[in-house]
Amino acid sequence: MTQAPLQIARDEPVLFASDLHLSVQGRATVDDALEQIARHARQAAHLFLLGDLFEMWVGDDGADAMAAGFASLLTTVAKAGTRVWMMRGNRDFLLDVPVPGFDGGAFSQHCGATLLTDPFSVSLHGEATLLAHGDALCTDDLVYQQWRQTCRNPAWQQGLLARSLAERLVIGRHARESSEAGKREMAGALMDVNQGAVDAAMDGAGASLLIHGHTHRPGLHRWQHGAQSRTRVVLTDWDASADRGHLLRWENGLPRPIERLAR
Repeated sequence: MTQAPLQIARDEPVLFASDLHLSVQGRATVDDALEQIARHARQAAHLFLLGDLFEMWVGDDGADAMAAGFASLLTTVAKAGTRVWMMRGNRDFLLDVPVPGFDGGAFSQHCGATLLTDPFSVSLHGEATLLAHGDALCTDDLVYQQWRQTCRNPAWQQGLLARSLAERLVIGRHARESSEAGKREMAGALMDVNQGAVDAAMDGAGASLLIHGHTHRPGLHRWQHGAQSRTRVVLTDWDASADRGHLLRWENGLPRPIERLAR
């Protein structure tokens, strides 16, 4: 039996964010993201974090002091009454995956959050909505999609997580460097979503609204699909050095970007 989607009433404000890319090397971005969440999340009924929360995640046993601070903030937000939801992205696909021999618990539990499947259906202020990280929709990038299939394989993940944390950190850094080098050589269109994949995903979910991140191309897209009007909202990535990153507030059925505080 198909489970009914999460129902979010029109009088419940919702916050969305993705692609925070938190890391100890990007302290200003961490401070910015945590400040904005602390400032605005308590006025929301729900906070959705749609993947790539961290620049790199090699297992829940690798959570450092920066990640612990982030978890502590989210726990405070959750205890104040805001429901916190998080989704894996392409950089933190090992989030909440059990690590052999590690009994510290899933990271989402330390955040007072619920881990979502990708994609995830909700009824957002009365509109059938699909939430996603967005990487699965970039189907023109065949090399990445092959990698995505590999790294989401449970057997492959367990093989990686059986290695020591030090080994995984080295592997992770190498993978990030290779990925960034590949992006510089890739045509821009390959890094964006495929319209056919978007419509297929929305068809499957019966959704008229899609909210995602990943592409670092924030925007609002509207189009007609048969008899249905559709909307796609792309969340921004976060980088304090480039003055990028803000929460998106969904209020009374409409998106309202929250402006960043001047620094």
